[in-house]
Amino acid sequence: MARKAILALLTAFFAFAGAPARAQDAVAQFYKGKEVKAYIGSTPGGGYDSYSRLLARYMGKYIPGNPTIVPVNMPGAGSNRLAAYMYSVAPKDATEFALIFPGAVLDPLIGTQQVQDDPSKFVYLGSANVEIFTCFVRADAPVKTFLDARKTQVLMAASAAGGSSRDMPALDNNLLGTKFRVVSGYPGSREMNLAIEQGEVHGACGIGLSSIEIQYPDWATGDKIRILAQESNKGNAILDAKGIPLTYSYAKSDEDRKIMELAYSQEVFGRPFILPPGVPADRVAALRKAFLATLDDKELLADAQTQRLDIAPISGEEVQALVGKVYSFPSSIVEKTKQALIYKDPQ
Repeated sequence: MARKAILALLTAFFAFAGAPARAQDAVAQFYKGKEVKAYIGSTPGGGYDSYSRLLARYMGKYIPGNPTIVPVNMPGAGSNRLAAYMYSVAPKDATEFALIFPGAVLDPLIGTQQVQDDPSKFVYLGSANVEIFTCFVRADAPVKTFLDARKTQVLMAASAAGGSSRDMPALDNNLLGTKFRVVSGYPGSREMNLAIEQGEVHGACGIGLSSIEIQYPDWATGDKIRILAQESNKGNAILDAKGIPLTYSYAKSDEDRKIMELAYSQEVFGRPFILPPGVPADRVAALRKAFLATLDDKELLADAQTQRLDIAPISGEEVQALVGKVYSFPSSIVEKTKQALIYKDPQ
């Protein structure tokens, strides 16, 4: 009996030990010779586009079976168009993943537009970095500080409702008393920054620092723009050293601070890469592992440094937990945050 028990235990042990290898072999067999689409919720040339294309160049070698990764742009509605596609249309076999705006993760919870997806049900591969939103203007704008914008109107470029470039100035106006007048409809940060450069508008809020550094590196180091504030409750070390204030520091009450904390939680998502709900668990595990390995690749990191892309990855499990936490905020704060993000023309 003892011998039979030992044999049974050994058989079970080797079967268990071999399970990961078999799972990896199954994933490799599935991906071998395949093409995987990496959708991007913005127009070409911006920060999100740059991060996605960088990942696509290297990730194939870390996925079992080494599929070819093909970037595809699908802009629209603050990347909610892409989120809806991933939720309802994309195949659930892990042959398509996407990078959406962090604001699209929060839209069904606190957004002002109707959406066709539930971000709490997406599978998160991870995030490439933690973003810091900025509020900035041209050097010749009629305001010199964030507090000046409480007295003087400024024209700010924005994408659609649900995008951070529209949500953040709305939040500032409603909670902090600024007079940002938003000009909506720009497809992405590339077009917004071009409008700022050409003088169509004075500036923009809710724009990631990395997007500025990628497209207009001389803006970040020169004197063409003035960063009025960091749209965050936790500052960036470089901007902190320059004495650029946090909008969070201007909050008038504890309740306002909680509202801002919820609105700013999208920054922690940074640049979230997602899969549709229902993807097989073995492929999710393989892609999450490949995601982190890719963002630790020496060649990728050197490439990222050349492009001024900040790489500070967050695992898929961590992002999934953060999304779950956000969706458990008290309903009273959720409702007040939703109201605070409704833009009202200061005129």
